[in-house]
Amino acid sequence: MKKSVNMFKKLVAVVAMAATVSCGVMASHVVTGNAGIVAEAAGRPVSINSCVIQGGTVVANVSCSSVPASDDGKFYLYADEVYQDGTTGKIVATTERGTSATFSFPLGYNSGESNLSKKFLVAVKSGGSMIQVSDEHYITNPEGNAYKTVARNDHGIKGILPTNADAATFKDLGVAQMVYNLYMGDIVCDASVPGAILFNYNGTDYYFNPATLGQYDAFVRWCHVSGFQLTMTILNNKTEAGADLIHPLSRDSHVCPGYAMNTKEDGGTQHLKAIAAFLANRYSGGAYGTIDNWVIGNEVNARTEWYYMSSTNLELNVSEYVKAFRIFYNEIKAVNANAKIYNSIDQEWQRKSNPGCSLAKDFLDRFNYYMAREGNVDWGLSVHPYNAPLFDPYAWKQQAQYVSNDVTSKYITIENLYVLTDYMCQSSFLAPSGKVRDIALSEIGYTSEFGEEYQAASIAYAYTMAATNPYIKSFILFRETDDAHEMESHIAQGLKNLDGSHKMSYDFYKAMGTAQQETYKAKASAVIGADINSLVANRTFLTRNGWFLND
Repeated sequence: MKKSVNMFKKLVAVVAMAATVSCGVMASHVVTGNAGIVAEAAGRPVSINSCVIQGGTVVANVSCSSVPASDDGKFYLYADEVYQDGTTGKIVATTERGTSATFSFPLGYNSGESNLSKKFLVAVKSGGSMIQVSDEHYITNPEGNAYKTVARNDHGIKGILPTNADAATFKDLGVAQMVYNLYMGDIVCDASVPGAILFNYNGTDYYFNPATLGQYDAFVRWCHVSGFQLTMTILNNKTEAGADLIHPLSRDSHVCPGYAMNTKEDGGTQHLKAIAAFLANRYSGGAYGTIDNWVIGNEVNARTEWYYMSSTNLELNVSEYVKAFRIFYNEIKAVNANAKIYNSIDQEWQRKSNPGCSLAKDFLDRFNYYMAREGNVDWGLSVHPYNAPLFDPYAWKQQAQYVSNDVTSKYITIENLYVLTDYMCQSSFLAPSGKVRDIALSEIGYTSEFGEEYQAASIAYAYTMAATNPYIKSFILFRETDDAHEMESHIAQGLKNLDGSHKMSYDFYKAMGTAQQETYKAKASAVIGADINSLVANRTFLTRNGWFLND
């Protein structure tokens, strides 16, 4: 979601629904002007090769080519909370040293000793002190615990981030998917709230606001009854009841829709675990229906706008986000094995429109580094490949100053989407299965401000780009009806006008994915001046030098 046109950011969409021993030297990077130190090991001798659930037990296998010296000939396995570093957690298992070794210990699911979302490391006793000899590693198959697995509702990529709960419109459009935003601060409360919903998790009582939760219940149920697959984006807003969910480096006066999740303090960390488990339990089949996909944060590289921390240090910011992501991934998958969990970046691949933010590529690279280093799992990528600038009307011919057809491009838009998907095909980015990760275009849209025919042609072109790319799992159009405030900035992305009348783009989007799509692609091709199918199939890359179409 974008926030300001001048910064190429778009306004937040609030959808109102009527349906209510280290043997090497530690190399530390001190974060100047910010709390915290991010440390990386130099050549730790022990590798944790796997850490998996087997029944009610966790089994960790380790190996090393050179067995580190120790006082007592033993390896110790520590379980750290995400905010802990080194040998500060609890010893959960020991075994004899060797070039290979196996640890086994209880999972302890939903108990005060739960190890589900902890990170593990190997240590030896040397000189009377415990010395870390491995990198950290998380459980990588939380689905091994899943007890409410629900069949997925995969049946098409065409989607929308809606303005209203208008099932008739969405059925008419042939929409298969919906995206919605959930604000954590709004769903939590304390025990004094009338009707507060009690959820005991890991031995602690937590409470959820019945009024707010009821609105989400109604929407999830509405999607279920209407046959729409649902993706929920988790945002961390500031409320009194959710104060402990806000990261300590996010507690200044900065105002934005989303703040970094608290992975630095025990209370906030445990609360995050409980929220993730509660949501997975509530929305995995049953009375309300199912949320198939979860996006953890929104455009998390856009630090000042969507995942705020006062720190400007990329390593610190990414590592803190990874900790929150791990919590949600493990807690959700431990309930519903079929749920998919996505991170989220914006389209600012190699350019910062806001210097306080991070480049999407840099954030993605470091996220992937940490996820691979600490136990590869099947995470997905959510991206918003809007035009650059946001109000540019021509999806098929972007301005050369912003968009190129290689990895040096300043922006990832729909025209060079293959740059991103090719990048994700690298071996270092593959899922544990060896496959390319699922990629969701969870927000995209085009303005009609400079001509309805250009919006319609852009949508037909963009949908074709997405539908013919085997790695794209969703194409979520933002939105079905214009927003008056956004229109002040030349952003009229709706398929309908403010009065509800249909724009040209309505019928074009309706036709996509149907037997009628070639007819409408031909109309769009006439606007573009080239055949859409050929442009897409051949990766024909068109650019212009200035604002106007034929510059």
